[in-house]
Amino acid sequence: MHPPLVARCVRGLESVLAAEILDRGLGTVTALRHRAVHFAVHFGPTARAPRPRTADDVFLLAAQGGDPGRTKPDLTALTGLADRTDPGRLLSRRRALLPAADRPTGIDVSASFLGRRTFSRYDAEDAVGTVLARRLGLPYHSRRTGEAPPPGTWGWRLTLDGGHATLMARIDDRPAHRRPYKHRTVPGTLHPPVAAALAALADLRPGHTVLDPCCGAGTLLIEAALTRPGVHCHGFDLSPGAVAAARANARSLPVTVRRSDAGRLPVPDGFADRVLCNPPWGAQVRPGGVLAADPSRWWAEVRRVLAPDGTAVLLLPDPAALTDAVRHRLTPVHVQRVRLAGAQPFVVLLRPDEGRLA
Repeated sequence: MHPPLVARCVRGLESVLAAEILDRGLGTVTALRHRAVHFAVHFGPTARAPRPRTADDVFLLAAQGGDPGRTKPDLTALTGLADRTDPGRLLSRRRALLPAADRPTGIDVSASFLGRRTFSRYDAEDAVGTVLARRLGLPYHSRRTGEAPPPGTWGWRLTLDGGHATLMARIDDRPAHRRPYKHRTVPGTLHPPVAAALAALADLRPGHTVLDPCCGAGTLLIEAALTRPGVHCHGFDLSPGAVAAARANARSLPVTVRRSDAGRLPVPDGFADRVLCNPPWGAQVRPGGVLAADPSRWWAEVRRVLAPDGTAVLLLPDPAALTDAVRHRLTPVHVQRVRLAGAQPFVVLLRPDEGRLA
C-alpha cells in the first residue's frame, strides 16, 4: 500500500512541482489540484521524507471529503472530517518518514478556502483543531491570537477549494519554504519555492554558468546551485546591503556575488548559459543606476551577456514587457502565470535570436 501525500505550492506551479516529484523519483503523482499535487510513496525501511524544492510544504493526507459549504452551520461537517482521521496511524507514518521527529507537544491548524464564506479561517481551524487535539490528547493552539505556535507543535493544514475539503498533517517540523540558508533578507526577496521553479524551468546542466543581474539576497542563485550541483553561479546587485545579504546566505555554496550596475555588467558578451532574474520593475524595489534612466537597457544587457544557445528565465509583472524583449532579439518560448503575494506575475522563458534590432 502506498499512502498518499500532498505537496502544496504557489498557484500556477502545480505542473512544475509534479514534474520535479517524478523527475527526482520522489513518488507517483496521483492528482493535480488547486495549489496541490497528490502523490504516493512507498513506506519501507529506507523511506525518507520527500522534500521537493518547488513545494511550499509537504503533508500526509489525513482525511478528505466534499467542501461542506459556505455558512457557519456547515462547520459541523469539518468536525466530522477530523473525526475520520486516524492520528495514531499518521504519527506512525510520520515517524517512518522522519525518524528523528519528536512526539508532538501540541496541535495547530492553518486553514484556507476559495470563495466567500460566512465563517472565518479561524472558525474552520478551531472546528478541526479542537477535535484533533482531543483525539491525540494534546493541547490545541489557536491562531486567533496571532501568536506563533510554541516549539514542538504539530502543524496541520485544512483547505476548502469549492469541491473538496482536505485535511493534512505536516511531515517536517517546519514549512518547507523556510529555507535554512535564509539568514538575511532584503525588500523584494523572492519566495524560495518560486525561485526553485525558475531554476527547474531553466533546464540547468553541470558546468553551466548562471547569472542573476539583480540578485538581491541571492535566492535564485542559491536555488540554482542546490537544484543542479556543478553549475557556476554569478550574482550582481547595485545595493551594498543586497550584496552582503546574498554573500551571507550563499556562504557555503559555489556562488560569487559582486556589486555592479545591472545596466553595465562586468562580464564579456555571451558569458551566461542561463540568466535567472526577478528584475526590479518598481513594485517592491525600484530600478537604480543606468536602469533608472533607461529601463530598456535591462533587455540590451540580458541579450548581450546571454550565450547564443542560452536561456533567460525571468519573473515579470506584466507580459507587455515582452515587447521590449522581442525588440532586443529575445524570443519568448514559454509564458506561465503564477499567483504570488496577491499579485499575478508571469514566468517567462526567452532565447536569443539572430535577427536585427527593430
